[in-house]
Amino acid sequence: MPTLIEETIEIDDQPVFLRRSGDDEVPIVYLHGIPTSSYDWLSPLALGGGIAVDLPGYGHSGKRGDLDYSLAGHVRFLDRLLDELDLHRVRLCMHDWGAAVGLAWASEQPERVQRLVAINAVPLLPGFRWRGPARLVRMPLVGPIAVGAATKRILRRVSRRASAGRGPMPEPFLTNVAESFDLGTERATLQLLRSASPELLARAGANLGAVTAPALILWGEEDPYIEQRFGTGYAAALGDATLEVVEHAGHWPWIDRPELATRIVEHLGAG
Repeated sequence: MPTLIEETIEIDDQPVFLRRSGDDEVPIVYLHGIPTSSYDWLSPLALGGGIAVDLPGYGHSGKRGDLDYSLAGHVRFLDRLLDELDLHRVRLCMHDWGAAVGLAWASEQPERVQRLVAINAVPLLPGFRWRGPARLVRMPLVGPIAVGAATKRILRRVSRRASAGRGPMPEPFLTNVAESFDLGTERATLQLLRSASPELLARAGANLGAVTAPALILWGEEDPYIEQRFGTGYAAALGDATLEVVEHAGHWPWIDRPELATRIVEHLGAG
């Protein structure tokens, strides 16, 4: 089993927190969703190695008020990160917002992607509408109140909808999210969601067909936030994609169904 290393590097005068395992020439790069962090990927990291990053605004990475937390800002950050790490080609494993970031970047530089996995991905496709807590955060006046109410108790209650069987997410998962959900993350989440209109997201996906790397689309069928039809849409839009719908799984299917970590690593050709 590869040794897990945690480190903080600096990019453009801001700290960037990484979890690394193994030393593949074409590593797996893991991109988390909101409001979580690289902690999500401990299991696949242990199996197949790779690099998991805390995106700006989340986890232990920088959360300055002057950073750009929009989709374009996170895409630029990913490009800078890969340049800083001297990674010319990668395999991508992405969830939720991280999948929107990774796929937007990949559609601009498809030759740099060897294989990919996208899991319950925020759609870069027409017809999407934000649901649940994200919808509240996008609302005028209500948004700051909603994002400011993200205590561990509230996160546990909200997670009952996001997990399979309507049970809360595992306690270590909730603890990790709550501990890093500070004022910086609140500010980043507010800016991120309010900047990410469905129309902007759809425009960002206009060139998804250029991404021809073998893609696995995993979709937890009990996801209350993003409809399964968008998994079908991604499978059709990408150049070489297969959709697998996961029963008894919600928005974080590999956490509801731990055996999926093996499926992810097998598709990416690691381990």
